Amino acid sequence: MNIKAVVFDAYGTLFDVYSIEALAEKIYPQKGVAISLAWRDKQIEYTRIITQSDPHNTSGSKYYKPFWELTRLSLEYTLDRLKLDRSAGQVDMLMQQYAHLAPFAENLAVLHELKAKGLVTAILSNGSPEMLNSAVKNAGMEGVLDHVISVDSIGLFKTAPESYALVEKIIPIKKIEILFVSSNSWDALGATWYGFKTHWVNRQGLPLEALTPHPDFSGADLRSVLDSLRN
Repeated sequence: MNIKAVVFDAYGTLFDVYSIEALAEKIYPQKGVAISLAWRDKQIEYTRIITQSDPHNTSGSKYYKPFWELTRLSLEYTLDRLKLDRSAGQVDMLMQQYAHLAPFAENLAVLHELKAKGLVTAILSNGSPEMLNSAVKNAGMEGVLDHVISVDSIGLFKTAPESYALVEKIIPIKKIEILFVSSNSWDALGATWYGFKTHWVNRQGLPLEALTPHPDFSGADLRSVLDSLRN
């Protein structure tokens, strides 16, 4: 492969969206797992509803809301669905924790090695710029990422093709020279359809999607990206 840039999804790939579980468990005993899973599912569902309901609007979906706002709305829905109290203070505590999600342990070492190879590194995320900047700073990744790209600028969430096209607008190289890395199989599929080389970080040991084509590469954590680049 003649790869010149490695572009990462953020949530679930670089930042552990389920690290919120510990605080959720503290606030709502015996409900931490249920909250973290349902919250994530509803968050992604909202992005799809918005983009699928107005996919061809060149100025962005008229239903668009920033990812931070959708994250809060999906949390409120989740707590209501689970019939849990949701005072403003409790919601604010969980949202502040979401702004500082724990990075996966291997991230920094992998990013440093990619930079040492002379590769461009970037994030492409549904996340709004403010929440991405907060997560990147909290994880100490400011010096190892060349670009942090948010779909907020176009008002369409992944897997809209326009979202993946943002990478080429900001990094002036061909799509076949880009390796896109995501732990979300639906995101890896969308990026593969778009034309990127793709690597699925399969942290949960899930089966491949029945929809094809499958990602070009896969592995259990971010270190597997280095193995893919050697092939």
